[in-house]
Amino acid sequence: VSTFRFHKDDVEYLRELMPDAEEGFFEWLPSLDCSKCRIYAQEEGSIVFPKEPLLKVEGPLALCQLLETALLNLINFPSLVATNAARMRLACNNAGKTNCTLLEFGLRRAQGPDGGFSASKYSYLGGFDGTSNVLAGKLTGINVKGTHAHSFVMSYSSLIDLQTRDIVDKDGNSSPFVDNVFEALKKLGFAQTHEGEMAAFIAYAQSFPKGVLCLVDTYDTIKSGIPNFMAIALALHEIGYKAIGIRLDSGDLAYLSKVVRGMFRAADKKLGIDVFSKMMIVASNDINEDVLNELGRQGHEIDCFGIGTHLVTCQAQPALGCVYKLVEIEGKPRIKLSQEREKLVIPCSKLVYRFFGKDGYPLIDVIQRATEPAPQIGDR
Repeated sequence: VSTFRFHKDDVEYLRELMPDAEEGFFEWLPSLDCSKCRIYAQEEGSIVFPKEPLLKVEGPLALCQLLETALLNLINFPSLVATNAARMRLACNNAGKTNCTLLEFGLRRAQGPDGGFSASKYSYLGGFDGTSNVLAGKLTGINVKGTHAHSFVMSYSSLIDLQTRDIVDKDGNSSPFVDNVFEALKKLGFAQTHEGEMAAFIAYAQSFPKGVLCLVDTYDTIKSGIPNFMAIALALHEIGYKAIGIRLDSGDLAYLSKVVRGMFRAADKKLGIDVFSKMMIVASNDINEDVLNELGRQGHEIDCFGIGTHLVTCQAQPALGCVYKLVEIEGKPRIKLSQEREKLVIPCSKLVYRFFGKDGYPLIDVIQRATEPAPQIGDR
């Protein structure tokens, strides 16, 4: 708003678009700026209740009307995403998972790059812990988190695809990593697993030994993905590194998370170590608020959720529906009448009452129309 103006090429385009408009209109447009406008806004990130204005705009009538679409565009989607994110955070909290990590994974499903950036920013503001959107991280400082893809795992067919069989340990020495991994597989009591998947996990660990979090459902989660990851994690542990955990992206997430946690604990008990029990279990796969609530009821063992489509597209309610209405001109109220009650806009000289708790902190704000009687202090 502070930089709003019509440039010469804007005026020429409008002149072509509206050839019958008066010349005075085109002379007027370049003179416009928002120095005479005042905008009163809720603080970004604050809680706002239904029917409570997000913005109040004061200024010259025509200018305020020109701002309508831009302001609605800038407020509707971000507010919707932040609300959606907050509801998902509450769903985790209500299930007793207050320490659960929530990551925004929605860039590929968002409505274009601008929508993707807004979704990353405002889901973080709504309670998420990070994003897979690297540009959003660069521009805002949001934590950037992610895992490798199924296509990465599928690009390996056997150990022959590895460029090296060694890894550099924390002391800078070369270690025979492939041999160590298969020795770890035997120690854990696992037999045949998918060799291409194992090769992919080894390559990933060789590149990122401090950040190994493997996607384990490319072929068979329990028979191959988890054993391969655990062998990698144990081999890393033996040379001073610590793997982060695994990601589940399909199947019965609650059931699989409990099976995986059981396998982790059993391995620690068998080997007399404390390596696997507290490793992170990440889950993705079309997760929404209802899924979070249901997983909570099933007593899942998931530590982190990567949520994409249902977060950034808000499939439960694709649009927030904020409106921009004229309520007063030169001190005189205006009202829109409609047969639909929800579309009535009552002129608002609003009375705001704030009740305080016994410690002096705000307990509740009550906002009501001036035509209604003032509330009594004893009212609940």
